[in-house]
Amino acid sequence: MNNYDMRYASSPEAVKKYNTQELRDEFLIQKVFSKDKLNWVYTHYDRFMVSGVVPVDKDVELETIDPLKASYFLERREMGVINIGGAGTITVDGTLYDIDNKEALYLGQGNKKVVFSSKSKDHPAKFYINSTPAHKAFPNKKIGKEDVEVIELGAPETANARTLRKYIVNSVVDVCQLQMGMTSLKTGSVWNTIPSHVHDRRMEVYFYFEVPEDQAVCHFMGQPQETRHIWMANNQAVISPPWSIHSGSGTSNYTFIWGMAGENLDYGDMDVCSNNELR
Repeated sequence: MNNYDMRYASSPEAVKKYNTQELRDEFLIQKVFSKDKLNWVYTHYDRFMVSGVVPVDKDVELETIDPLKASYFLERREMGVINIGGAGTITVDGTLYDIDNKEALYLGQGNKKVVFSSKSKDHPAKFYINSTPAHKAFPNKKIGKEDVEVIELGAPETANARTLRKYIVNSVVDVCQLQMGMTSLKTGSVWNTIPSHVHDRRMEVYFYFEVPEDQAVCHFMGQPQETRHIWMANNQAVISPPWSIHSGSGTSNYTFIWGMAGENLDYGDMDVCSNNELR
């Protein structure tokens, strides 16, 4: 049976009073990947769910968890998966999808049997997974590197030159509300999502990876006039409430996967915060 951890929504007034450990307990997902097992974090922000799995010694089947009150996991949900490890496969109701490094798979509502596998035990797949409630069944779709929308952002002069890749967005694949993509910081750049922003219509989760050994990322959150920070390590994720900014700076360059859910699918729906307005 899959394990899970519940995270309840917190008001901005409450978060102002959190100490360091309380912030980490509420918003940081310290262990995303498990060997041969799915461990879920179920957040009450838009019922967003986060997990990761590394199939090494056996295939791993997606199972429902008790809070869903569903006979199978995707009965009322959709799911996005991005592989950040070795070559793998995902078998969905008998259809096999080859998912190589930095390729993705969208799974619509109603898929019953989902099995995660690695092609090599010595270089296993690492499947990072987001899931949101769904109101309609859209077709499954593999998103290869050639399918993503690519945007170049920032500049070396402001230490935020980065490449943004949209994997699971409504211009690439039909979805209910889930959005996922990947942003890679270029050598010498460390700041992501600058200028920062909030979007009350959507929540977001950042998953940081390719953080070099002995380096770290400082993730910033909170209301623009009342910011907080959480220090993060490689392969960790952080929950961003709709009222919170979400941005970060590393002690080196790195990569992160962003996942969103909420009111709409307009990627540009955000309220930008000027750097000199932050407190």
